[in-house]
Amino acid sequence: MTNENATSATNVTNENANDEPREDRRLDIMSLYPKDMNIYGDSGNVLTIQRRMALYGYEPVTHYYNQGDQWPIGVDLILGGGGQDTGQKKIIKDFFARADLIRELAADGVPMLMICGMYQLFGEYFETSEGEKLPGIGILDAHTVGESVRLIGNLVEESDDFGTVIGYENHSGQTFLGEGAKPLGRVRGEGAGNNGKDGFEGARMNNVIGTYMHGSLLPKNPRIADFLIAKAAEHRYGVFDPQVTASAREELDRLDQFASEARRVAESRPR
Repeated sequence: MTNENATSATNVTNENANDEPREDRRLDIMSLYPKDMNIYGDSGNVLTIQRRMALYGYEPVTHYYNQGDQWPIGVDLILGGGGQDTGQKKIIKDFFARADLIRELAADGVPMLMICGMYQLFGEYFETSEGEKLPGIGILDAHTVGESVRLIGNLVEESDDFGTVIGYENHSGQTFLGEGAKPLGRVRGEGAGNNGKDGFEGARMNNVIGTYMHGSLLPKNPRIADFLIAKAAEHRYGVFDPQVTASAREELDRLDQFASEARRVAESRPR
């Protein structure tokens, strides 16, 4: 499932395509490798950020970055999706060429959301089931080990910062956190989450979030979407200053109602 417009970092989308974004309200979003790392509806995370950002009175400018593209001058928020092994192999050379820059942005407070395969690549390493150890870029203090058993199904977890978080996992890599990362949440039940054993799911360091939750994650979890938007605004302007019109507030309420219904349905379905 690839966005047909996701061809180059020079392709951008605005609230009004014919207008230049207001510099005092502009926020630059990067969709990282959407051609190859975009499964199970992960592109919905980009759409959610774009819409909610606009409703808060900001001008979203989205860059779709694929391997070989020119990196944009400014980045305030980065979103990366999941992908199959073939997708990871396609992007890995370019990804490591950009690793220092991505690490610098993370250290500078740029918020990032990495799903599944990109979550794994943000860790220290991935050890395959054959014993081959593939390095990550080390933003998250976590490592992943390939296993034969897959963890699949709707996932519900409790997060200290975001309350109940609901998504869908499908992964055979089992991830273990180091002391430098805290989990996104603690899963309900057994046999789910990062590794099906320790009860944790996802990882957080500074404003970087890694998670196995597809679904898409953000349409069903607007608190996480709003956290990313607020941190993007704070990164660029030093403060999150939403300017919400009455009609925008109505739409935000409507989107939150849709999220609540989607969460209810997902939570009611067995794994």
